[in-house]
Amino acid sequence: MRDVLDDLVGWWQAGETVGMGTVVGTWRSAPRPPGASMLVGPDGTAVGSVSGGCVEGAVYEEARDAVDTGVPTLQRYGVSDDDAFAVGLTCGGILDVFVEAVSRESFPELGEVAESVAAHEPVAVVTCVQGPDDRLGRRMVIWPDRLSGTFGLQRLDDAVGDDARGMLVAGRTGLLHFGHDGERRGDDLTVFVSSFAPPARMVVFGAIDFAAAVARVGGFLGYRVTVCDARPVFATARRFPDADEVVVEWPHRYLQAEVDAGRIDERTVLCVLTHDPKFDVPLLEVALRLPVAYVGAMGSRRTHEERLARLREAGLQDHELGRLSSPIGLDLGARTPEETAVSIAAEIIAGRWGGSGERLTGLGGPIHRTADR
Repeated sequence: MRDVLDDLVGWWQAGETVGMGTVVGTWRSAPRPPGASMLVGPDGTAVGSVSGGCVEGAVYEEARDAVDTGVPTLQRYGVSDDDAFAVGLTCGGILDVFVEAVSRESFPELGEVAESVAAHEPVAVVTCVQGPDDRLGRRMVIWPDRLSGTFGLQRLDDAVGDDARGMLVAGRTGLLHFGHDGERRGDDLTVFVSSFAPPARMVVFGAIDFAAAVARVGGFLGYRVTVCDARPVFATARRFPDADEVVVEWPHRYLQAEVDAGRIDERTVLCVLTHDPKFDVPLLEVALRLPVAYVGAMGSRRTHEERLARLREAGLQDHELGRLSSPIGLDLGARTPEETAVSIAAEIIAGRWGGSGERLTGLGGPIHRTADR
């Protein structure tokens, strides 16, 4: 919903009813991830996409029906041999799309949700997408410290609230299944949790020309990017216009302070580009003991070996050192700062989704993978 939120809120504020289709489940090579949404406005305007063009026509008609009838539906789309471009996925994937009508009456919390998203405040929208008629389409909105809405039974609300809040902390979007009364082993109800967590962080240590390129690519990938260096003459906003913030501080002190403040989580990626022992060794002592998504360090093979020796002397164990991606990046033959930034980004993406980094043309199996984090 994030991509279409501005349009949705605009119609909502005007008191209009909007048809919305949301991808809630995918299998194999589905083109859009869970959470991707398409709107049909009161004037018939289509906004957003659920499949990159394959099934939009069918979802468009379902959304108009949902507005006319007020009845939400869960539709499954897969390969259609006879008319693939009309109602099927030519890529061979399968996706479930929940279609509903959205208005001030059906979604009174939408304004608060939009405010939280704009303020980077974590919020999750939980919708019943499969179950009894009296619960289908019901919704809860969950913040870290409060919730709004109900599925009609306190025990069920408590179970959904607890599990959805856990997904929100991890920034995960997906389906949960419950019994009629909230039993976690049941499957009478299926709810879709759409998490709007603050952007994951990328912290780039070392105010060098490569850092500017990495910051640019990190922003493009959706990270909130911080550049940190202890040297004020180099760590300036003018040199790093694509960073969200530039911090002048010793790297290890800054990282530890961010950890203590609760601003580093399992989605955070750390790029150590200092390749100077007095900076990167104490920094990596902290970084490699954190449950973050990625720690990469720049340097030659020789620098890497010397760095490992110093880290072992500092007390790090082999399992901690094994988390270090060094030399940083994938083997793309990169030369320039921009090319190197692409190789670093490629390694981060491969680590997140379980990719091999090999050419797809020489591989079999599914193109798209599911993420564990």
